[in-house]
Amino acid sequence: MSHPTHEAVGRLAQPSTSATTVHQAHRGTEGRRGTGIGPPVDKHTVLIVDDSLTVRMDLHEAFEADGFRSILCANGAEARAAFAGAHFDVAVLDVLLPDADGVELLRELRAHPGREGTVTVLLSSEAEVADRLHGLRTGADEYVGKPYDAGYVVARARQLLGEDPFRIDDRTTVLVIDDSITFREKLRELLEPEGYAVITANSGEEGLRTAADRRPQAVIVDGVMPGIDGATVIRRLRLDPALRDIPCLLMTASDDYATEVQMLEAGADAFVRKQQDLAVVLAKLAAVLRTSAEQLPIEVTGSLHGPGKVLTVTSDRQRLLALGDALRDDGYDVVPAGTADDALDLLAAQPVDCIVLSLDGAGADAREICRRIKEVPQIGDTPVIMIGDHDDAMLDCLAAGADDYVRSADGPETLRAHVRGQIRRKQSLDESRRIREELMRRELDAAGERAARQLAETRAALVEELEWRNRELEAFSGSVSHDLRGPLQVISSFAETILDEDDEPLSEQVRHRVERIHAAAGRMADLVESLLILARASRGELRRERFDLTATAWQVIGEVTAREPGREIRFTVADDMTADGDEGLVRVILENLINNACKFTRRVTEPVIEVGWSGPGESPRYHIRDNGAGFPSGKAIELFRPFARLHNAADFPGNGIGLTTVHRAVERHGGEIHAEGEDGRGATFWFTLPPAHR
Repeated sequence: MSHPTHEAVGRLAQPSTSATTVHQAHRGTEGRRGTGIGPPVDKHTVLIVDDSLTVRMDLHEAFEADGFRSILCANGAEARAAFAGAHFDVAVLDVLLPDADGVELLRELRAHPGREGTVTVLLSSEAEVADRLHGLRTGADEYVGKPYDAGYVVARARQLLGEDPFRIDDRTTVLVIDDSITFREKLRELLEPEGYAVITANSGEEGLRTAADRRPQAVIVDGVMPGIDGATVIRRLRLDPALRDIPCLLMTASDDYATEVQMLEAGADAFVRKQQDLAVVLAKLAAVLRTSAEQLPIEVTGSLHGPGKVLTVTSDRQRLLALGDALRDDGYDVVPAGTADDALDLLAAQPVDCIVLSLDGAGADAREICRRIKEVPQIGDTPVIMIGDHDDAMLDCLAAGADDYVRSADGPETLRAHVRGQIRRKQSLDESRRIREELMRRELDAAGERAARQLAETRAALVEELEWRNRELEAFSGSVSHDLRGPLQVISSFAETILDEDDEPLSEQVRHRVERIHAAAGRMADLVESLLILARASRGELRRERFDLTATAWQVIGEVTAREPGREIRFTVADDMTADGDEGLVRVILENLINNACKFTRRVTEPVIEVGWSGPGESPRYHIRDNGAGFPSGKAIELFRPFARLHNAADFPGNGIGLTTVHRAVERHGGEIHAEGEDGRGATFWFTLPPAHR
């Protein structure tokens, strides 16, 4: 038994209402009555706009049976009032209204704040490809032509919502399919107290659509029903990639043993006779659920019995109508196209599940259309079925890329069976592809995680070893530097003693050599002292606190100028400078930078050294600027390398460790340092001391 289709054949008179009246449809149950304004408590709401009372009530009944609330509007004015004040999740808009155009209403709906994501279905007797494209490009989620299948409209709306109101808790959902309302309710009364969520269908066709929409955990189906029987329902479920693992119980009033064998061979997981105690149903249901196969947690996107769309292509208008009538009996939305260009334009805007091409006596044209469709990468996998009058054309059609061939004389049932078969084959291939891709992705993710873990472990080991070697090197450097101070002191003392003795006057040559020894020992002592300072800057715990950087800078300037009392240098220090850091290490930074500035301004007539800061108060950037010799542009990075020199040692003596020490001390505070300068135009050293994260 096929699901009925409906077409508005005339405009039925409506009760007189004001333009702002919105009709809210309800079930008769008083407890479920509502206003239609504000969010629904436990179900979705659909706005149905159509000037045909027949269409409105038909869609209202179909949506209500699926668990929706509905708001009914007969014209554009009522629809606009609903846009402004009513809550709804889905809008079904007729394109041809007495006072409005459905596409324009769609634009208005999308322009309303908060309505941008509302699921919208356009419904129209203007079902030409150009009309469909116009609606889809305006923003419709779906475009359904009249005559329509109410089951398709509801199922497509549910699919577009992407939600399942029957999965609102953790209960196991059971679908009961039986043409007897008495038996359906008897099973509901049996199952719900045991913690199952029960949904029902009154025919095999409706049961298949409900299964595709709800994806229940189990199905109980009557063996004998009008239309397709229970065994056929189970066979079709087993052929559906999305539903084939659902456990199925088949019930019958027959006592025939052969019937039980036939039902089990049809794919049923268990067989129950209606004459038995209904407690058997509970026991067998629990058993099949307990032993049902575990599935891969890979989502299957579509079901064979869910809402489907078929594109029919032929230049013969009568055949287009005949194909639509034949395929609509299976609940498909049929899109007619008269030319190849129309078909390709539609496919570019909206995918379909299957394409049916009719040869119409111009077989070469139809085969060319097939070739063009198969050449498009995005749609080439869509199944194409060609229809002809003779078997002679089969080989040519298959060679052109068609997936199947059906003779016109075989009738609509054969065509529907071939369409179902091709869609099922495509879905099986898609499912296999998804499983392979998912398994490959998981393997790649696992390999990536393993590689990342190994890299992290290797990096941690390397960092640990590097830190250990650095500690050893620093300890060695500090130890050696400390141990060298004694011998150097001895060398320097003896050289000084020899130079000061008057008892045995030294020759000029000997005196020159001893003076060189004394000077070399002094330079070595300075280098050792610098290395010790560098070691201290690289090791030990930071003792951070906020202190007065202006006062510290003036103290350092006083110590530096005391070493050269006869020299005049103009110093400027910014007021109210503070810093968050280890005051001892910051003093080392200032000592080295200010000493450096004093050294490189020796040949300047009026030396000027500035200590200041800039930037926001919470993260200032400090600087020491001079007007001295500067350094070659582009070589600033070399300044901070140990023992690096950019000037002649005879002109500007030094050991090359000072700026390295500054760099290390700034880094230990988590800051940065860089230099700017030009030859003969002075230099500026910038550094930061970011506050510690507390």
